[in-house]
Amino acid sequence: MGEAKARGPYAKTPARRAEIVRAARDSFAEKGYAKASLRDIAERAGITHAGLLHHFRNKDELLAEVLAQRDTEEWAQGVTQVDTLDRLAPYLVALIRHHQKAPELMRLWIELAAAASRPDHPAHTYFVERYERGRGQFADGLSDEASRARLRKDVTPASAALLFHAVLNGLQLQWVLDQDLDILGPVTDFVRLLFDDASSDD
Repeated sequence: MGEAKARGPYAKTPARRAEIVRAARDSFAEKGYAKASLRDIAERAGITHAGLLHHFRNKDELLAEVLAQRDTEEWAQGVTQVDTLDRLAPYLVALIRHHQKAPELMRLWIELAAAASRPDHPAHTYFVERYERGRGQFADGLSDEASRARLRKDVTPASAALLFHAVLNGLQLQWVLDQDLDILGPVTDFVRLLFDDASSDD
């Protein structure tokens, strides 16, 4: 009986991990990564500190999971919401506005991405694969004849995908440095530049 009771908090591991990640996301956004503690996150998740350590070994591992989950959610949203090129700019504007509500998470993501550029970093493979997947998905979205016709004739889908991620990440980095900077207009301008041949024909 006692042994079964001890295993109780770990019985639904996926659900429990999801609760911990949500709690960590809230704690990081509210307190910042440096000030957020595993004990605070455990309390928010309704478990003990030892229970949290059963799922995540340290705060770095938890941060990586928080950011990976955010990526997964946003990939899914993008696939469902951007069904035509006309929806791309409005979706990106809405996405960045959402990111701006939690600037600390934006900052943490940028810092982790930079640190993961080292081949020996634990998140290196994740970020390499993330960008490969993102470029592939964007380029694949331009593979049909109608989409290719709207892309500037001197830009390939692969180049557009690379530029897309560079501009999106670069603008968010600049906003983290200066939060008075308007980056929503430039996002729309960039999409218009990629597809301006099509817009001028409409």
